[in-house]
Formats: sequence, C-alpha cells, structure tokens
Amino acid sequence: MKTKGLLSLFAGFLAVLPVTVAHSEVVGEVGVDWIGNDIVVEAIADPKISGVTCHVTYFERGVIDRLKNGNWFEDPSNNAISCSQTGPVEIGDINLSKGGEEVFRQGMSLVWKKLVVSRVYDKTNDTLIYLIHARELTDGSAKMAISTVPLYNQPVTWKNGKP
Repeated sequence: MKTKGLLSLFAGFLAVLPVTVAHSEVVGEVGVDWIGNDIVVEAIADPKISGVTCHVTYFERGVIDRLKNGNWFEDPSNNAISCSQTGPVEIGDINLSKGGEEVFRQGMSLVWKKLVVSRVYDKTNDTLIYLIHARELTDGSAKMAISTVPLYNQPVTWKNGKP
C-alpha cells in the first residue's frame, strides 16, 4: 500500500512540472581527437515558438579522457548556439519579462551542472534572444553565448496579440 501511495505522490509531482521544455535531436557529432572527445551538435525547436530552431554545440569527453583526467562525471561548460527562422513564425504564450524563460535544459554532469537555453524577447528591437549557459550549483559559469532571431518586418503570428 505504501508503494502505491508513493507512486501517486510522484505522479502528482510530475503533473505540476512544466511540460514546455524543448527536446533536442543530435544532428552531428564531430570527433576532435584520438582519445574520443567529441563536439555534439543538437537541433532544438522552441516549444512555444514554431518556426524557430536553435542549433547548440557542446563538448563531450570520451572515456580515455575521463580516466586520464579524473572528474569522471562532468563535461566542460564550453558551448555555442545559433538560432534561425526555419518556417513560418507563430509565437505562443511566452514570458515577456526581462528574465525570459528556459527553453531547454540538459545535464552536463551527474548532479551539479546543467546546460541551459533561455529565451528573452527584446520588445524595443522586436527580436528573440536565445542565451546558452551552464548552471552549476557551486560556482556557476561565466561561459555563455547568444543568438538572435529578428522579427522586424517578418510575417509573425502572435497567439495572444503582439505585445
């Protein structure tokens, strides 16, 4: 009976989590050295804005590098992003605050580090800004990159009307 109660509690917890975080698809994997380190390229479609796709890259350490250097469960925070219009742009219910909202999150270590893509809307310049950075529990990370998708003079459909 306790197991059923725990499963119900867990299912309830999952039900209140946001479901708008994007999923990614690996579209490239480039080997950079003989010890198995790779640069991974993923395509991420914004879940609230159709017609915009971001390509992110990050470094993935190979087994030999992990054995050689220790720090077995963590990849570096090096990353890059490029976003572009890949179809008709339709903007759903997005967060228009200066803090924007998280579009994508992926683990870069066993527990401590996440790779995050956030979206901010620049109303003055009618531009979507996508920021990629690492989120670490201990020190954070100053490594980041941005990409913009200008909406000026483009046919854009706003679900709730243009702000």
